[in-house]
Amino acid sequence: MSVQALRAGALATAVTAPSSALAEWGVNLPEGVTSISNTIYDIHMWVFWICVVIGVGVFLAILWSVLAYRHSKGAKPAHFHENTTVEIIWTVIPFLILIMMAIPATGTLVDMYDTSDAEMEIKVTGYQWRWQYEYMDEDISFFSSPDTPRDAEKNLMEKTGDYKYSVDNPLVLPVDTKIRFLITSNDVIHSWWVPEFGWKQDAIPGFINKNWAKIEEPGTYYGLCAELCGQGHSDMPIEVKAVPKDEYREWVAEQTGEDG
Repeated sequence: MSVQALRAGALATAVTAPSSALAEWGVNLPEGVTSISNTIYDIHMWVFWICVVIGVGVFLAILWSVLAYRHSKGAKPAHFHENTTVEIIWTVIPFLILIMMAIPATGTLVDMYDTSDAEMEIKVTGYQWRWQYEYMDEDISFFSSPDTPRDAEKNLMEKTGDYKYSVDNPLVLPVDTKIRFLITSNDVIHSWWVPEFGWKQDAIPGFINKNWAKIEEPGTYYGLCAELCGQGHSDMPIEVKAVPKDEYREWVAEQTGEDG
């Protein structure tokens, strides 16, 4: 099989593949595991297809103009004046398209920061270079630091799938629970980011930012500090373990028992 055929096949696969598969390849947004992340993904795809339709229409109009109005060298150019109706149309249509995109985006942005009616609170504090998690409704607080073996960093052992993402104390959260995050920093500006949650939030010293998540699927989700914060910036991984509510209650009982 020729290189050209392979390239054509790869392009056809990319165009026709489901958007979830494209997300796994890193060429599309992940759908995420929260209601907000799913809404963001839907808006993204809505705007994407609007742009595709506009792009196809523009290129077809250009192609049609080139073919329909081509003339030989020396032809006398046409003379015409403005058309008010056409100008109104090409002003109103883009305006309506922008409104169609802005309304759902604005509503989602408002929902993202509506932390009311939260069922639990987690305070996240950034340090150089680790995270502290405090369960405000429980007597639980701990630091979360990188847990990558030094031999893996030195290429003396095989790197696993969670290389540079695993931590010693992951953040354990229940599914189907609205969780309010209070995010701040103890030193410089950090940013707490788990892609599957659909948002990232700056951690600013002396200031508390709020956001929320309601995780819909159990699993382990990884994230990073998304703000350059110094030499150890790459050593601030985030590991979140989302578990069923019964399992979460058992974990809380174990933690409070150890603290006691």
